[in-house]
Amino acid sequence: MSTGFDVREAMGTPSMEWKNADGSTTWEFTRMPAGKRNYMATVGADNILREFTQVVSEENFAKVTTGMGEDGLRRLLGKPTNTMRLPLKPEDVWSWAYDDVFPREMFFDVTLNNDGKVISTGQRNEYRG
Repeated sequence: MSTGFDVREAMGTPSMEWKNADGSTTWEFTRMPAGKRNYMATVGADNILREFTQVVSEENFAKVTTGMGEDGLRRLLGKPTNTMRLPLKPEDVWSWAYDDVFPREMFFDVTLNNDGKVISTGQRNEYRG
């Protein structure tokens, strides 16, 4: 049985922390921007690890919905690989890099309006040498 102390010893300091209604805490451990993984660890009020998940996945991409806010997006996918402001629109684009089976780098992009709400999503690739 793993504890919150074990998780922090193995993963380091979380990049984000959320308190949950049931008294548990969810920690984000990002491996971005160079990596392609974000992990979420949920530790109960008793300091016992309840869940440990790699969250940058096609399954979670499908859960992103129009109108979702920045906090919900961050809790679902973790810290993005990069963010970009489009001042003339005005919109923000958050991107997460992830692995694909082909020799290319894939990105999941989420566009947010000025209120920080999701307005669209998309996937793109960049071919490697």
